[in-house]
Amino acid sequence: MCTMLIESVPNYSEGRRPEVVDAIAEAVTTTPGVHLLDRTSDASHNRSVLTIAGEAEAVSRALEATIAMAIREIDMEQHTGEHPRIGAVDVVPFVPLGETTMDQAIAQARMFGRAMAERFGIPVFLYAKAATRPDRIRLADVRRGGYEGLRDEIATSGRGPDYGPARTHPRAGAMAVGARPFLIAWNINLEADDVDLARRIARRVRESGGGLPAVQANGFMIDELDCAQVSMNLLDFETTPLWRVWEEVSAVAAEDGVGLRESELIGLAPLAAFMAVANHAGVSVEAAIEDRFAAAATAIRLRDADPMMALELRLEAARAAGEARAAGS
Repeated sequence: MCTMLIESVPNYSEGRRPEVVDAIAEAVTTTPGVHLLDRTSDASHNRSVLTIAGEAEAVSRALEATIAMAIREIDMEQHTGEHPRIGAVDVVPFVPLGETTMDQAIAQARMFGRAMAERFGIPVFLYAKAATRPDRIRLADVRRGGYEGLRDEIATSGRGPDYGPARTHPRAGAMAVGARPFLIAWNINLEADDVDLARRIARRVRESGGGLPAVQANGFMIDELDCAQVSMNLLDFETTPLWRVWEEVSAVAAEDGVGLRESELIGLAPLAAFMAVANHAGVSVEAAIEDRFAAAATAIRLRDADPMMALELRLEAARAAGEARAAGS
């Protein structure tokens, strides 16, 4: 029987207190059978994202430990930030890896959501492939009105959760749990501090505005970088690859005489997503993976570029490190 492998990319509503993010991350690293592959924090968004992978049951155990920590440390009544959110642990997606099927990921997500609602008394909303209602497939629809809007409306008709009480948790708010294909969270920073321009670009490039298929986008001001940002989720990089999004954002920004400063990856991306950029840039498929990655990173001006941003390479390295530690113990 093959092992059921799952990736999860939980988002936490904390990006300004490193000690809290450290404690949440430690809840993952101390759980046997799961690997913490990446962690990213953003102060303006006041948000942190972990990328974890491993056997399905181990991933669920690690996630549960992080939720307990987040509930203790994060108070949504005090939280502010640029990014939409409904809770301390805002969203928990389950992504099938290897031979794991989407149906298995859906079952895992629903079982996990029910268990968390029962343990913590937190309302849980199922979204994406795990959704039980068509109006909750899109995460943006679940998050409508943000934490404050949901807090005030959750007891009204149509806004109640799939699991848990029809009221927000007094500290942790609510949580969205879903199953989905691999999503690339990717931002493009502009050579301008015009947040209205970033929002106009976002409306032009996102699918809901008639733009690129499988692209969600919004515009924000990033104070620590003193620039406006087009923040995006790429729901299907094979349908709309990274290079296509970069070129479209560049073209729309150029209409206002603005260039692109850089892009940044939140979490990891499949190796194939970078290789598609390398192919578009004309790099030989015979070149070393590291060279092809470097060319791709240059093409989209990827900040802090490292081949370990590729999920498969990071997971391979984590497994090798774990085996080495086990052999030395």
